[in-house]
Amino acid sequence: MKEINRYRHKKILVLGLAKSGVGAASLLHKLGAFVTVNDFKPLAENPEAQGLLEQGITVICGGHPTELLEEGFELIVKNPGIPYHNPMIKGAEEKGIPVITEVELAYQVSEAPFIAITGTNGKTTTTTLAFEMLQAGSKKPLIAGNIGTVASEVVQEAAEENNIVIELSSFQLMGIQEFRPRIAILTNLYDAHLDYHGTREEYHAAKANITMNQTSNDYFIVNADQPEVMEVAAGSKAKIIPFSPTKELSEGAYVKDGWIYFNGEKVMERKDVALPGSHNLENILSSVAAAKLTGVENQAIISVLGTFAGVKHRLQYVGEYQSRKFYNDSKATNILATKNALSAFSDPIILLAGGLDRGNSFDELIPSLKRVKALVTFGQTAEKIGKAALEAGIKTIERVDNVEKAVPSALKLSEPGDIILLSPACASWDQYKTFEVRGDMFIDAVHKLK
Repeated sequence: MKEINRYRHKKILVLGLAKSGVGAASLLHKLGAFVTVNDFKPLAENPEAQGLLEQGITVICGGHPTELLEEGFELIVKNPGIPYHNPMIKGAEEKGIPVITEVELAYQVSEAPFIAITGTNGKTTTTTLAFEMLQAGSKKPLIAGNIGTVASEVVQEAAEENNIVIELSSFQLMGIQEFRPRIAILTNLYDAHLDYHGTREEYHAAKANITMNQTSNDYFIVNADQPEVMEVAAGSKAKIIPFSPTKELSEGAYVKDGWIYFNGEKVMERKDVALPGSHNLENILSSVAAAKLTGVENQAIISVLGTFAGVKHRLQYVGEYQSRKFYNDSKATNILATKNALSAFSDPIILLAGGLDRGNSFDELIPSLKRVKALVTFGQTAEKIGKAALEAGIKTIERVDNVEKAVPSALKLSEPGDIILLSPACASWDQYKTFEVRGDMFIDAVHKLK
């Protein structure tokens, strides 16, 4: 970790805890800052805040009092989940107090270069694949961000010879100033998180921040099949490395005659890739590009792609019971992710879907629902998804209270040879703290069948 003095004796407010807030507060404390932590959860119910208090850090819990902004803070490190229309953030902007997210702080002290991955879908799979390939290629990677340990903790153990592979959300990328990855990946761009961003333009602009500070010495790996992504690429100063699952390219990563290529070189046969689903080709190609740019040999890439079957909660095979196969795709928090999941199977599907209502309809899902033979819905969007299913011609629709009850209901509606798939097309926050909790509940319910 770099020893920097820019925060020594500076008054800094860490707004919102969770893992990123705890990591940021602890790091700033080590850097000699006068840190105050403010979290909405009461102190008595807040073990993270209690731990920081024991470190000698000032902690204020139970709300976000705007009068805190009168205490002369020179910087705010914001939890990514707190929207920019929050009164505390609006007040900070009015006072000219800079607001960053934890990943910016981590970058400032890191000795290791970053390989940063963002996009609407595929971030977790791409991040995991890139990490596994670098590890197999002895490139000493460390994994950080939404998929692993928070970056501000990882960088404290990182050295120049390491590579930090990090998954980044639009929420995190809105709060960067200097962050500059050596390699950036933009998997794809669709409309998402509009309840947070307000407009698709703001959402796309936040994603574009991943390349904002890159130079001609850096690489930007982009989806050549998406005009929205290529528009972002056109504004980047980095060396553009395209990928495409659908067409041959003069450079970058692509598929031709059943082979995966990079810059005209055969890397491995497509049929030897273990990861299911045609949509995963985007993730495979972008991670291959990152690995090759980092100097990973083909044999290491082949070894990973030949055995990697997916990450937890992303088309995760849970098991088989009474000749039905169960898949956990809880990370499908938007319609496109569920469409991709449905396209991965040829057998009849019993779909489990529903969750947080963000105000959108599910008309876009209707064509993909035509391969579904029965639907079990839950959560705030149960009625909306049920309506889309009726329009798709699905005659068997059952509504239940939650994921746990959806599993036995799906079993009753199924027949031997069917796929029982949790792919909610919605965020989990109406009933579950995270999509991971939702997915774990599904897994537990499947195991209870046995």
